[in-house]
Amino acid sequence: MKLSPQEFESFINQAVTDHESSLIGYARTYLYDLDRARDVVQDTFVRLCKQDPEKVEVHLKSWLFTVCRNRCFDVIRKDKRIESLDDVGWQKIASSEGSPDQKAEHGDEYFDVMRYLDRLSDNQKEVILLKFQQGMSYEEIHRVTGLTPGNIGFLIHAGLKRLRGWMLEKGDVDEN
Repeated sequence: MKLSPQEFESFINQAVTDHESSLIGYARTYLYDLDRARDVVQDTFVRLCKQDPEKVEVHLKSWLFTVCRNRCFDVIRKDKRIESLDDVGWQKIASSEGSPDQKAEHGDEYFDVMRYLDRLSDNQKEVILLKFQQGMSYEEIHRVTGLTPGNIGFLIHAGLKRLRGWMLEKGDVDEN
């Protein structure tokens, strides 16, 4: 059953409403640049417009994240470099909500966590971000990354254990 133009427009608008901000956040973890992340997400939705909604709607969220991820990798390959993240890069993606004190505290905490995440393997970092930043299930992460659910569970467990160890060394978390 083919969607009418109005139904198709509604489908696309709902997808943008439901997923745009989380896709931008996800793309920023790869590109470290808000404008480039927005461009990738825009391209992701352009690609959605070219799809048959019946083929993607069942797994829409994982389809969008897979396309977004692949577009991020395309951008990185095109640049032929992987940018290292410095303090200036982190300041670009720090939260803009709350009081100045809250923003400063949140920015420091966010910087510390992301600095630790950057020390993990690429697979560990990606599955942890998809699970905890994007709230994806193991099955959705599997569809995005191609990793098996067992491997995803292992990567999350091992990654969180390493993160906790590093944070305990620095005194960023309580041992309890």
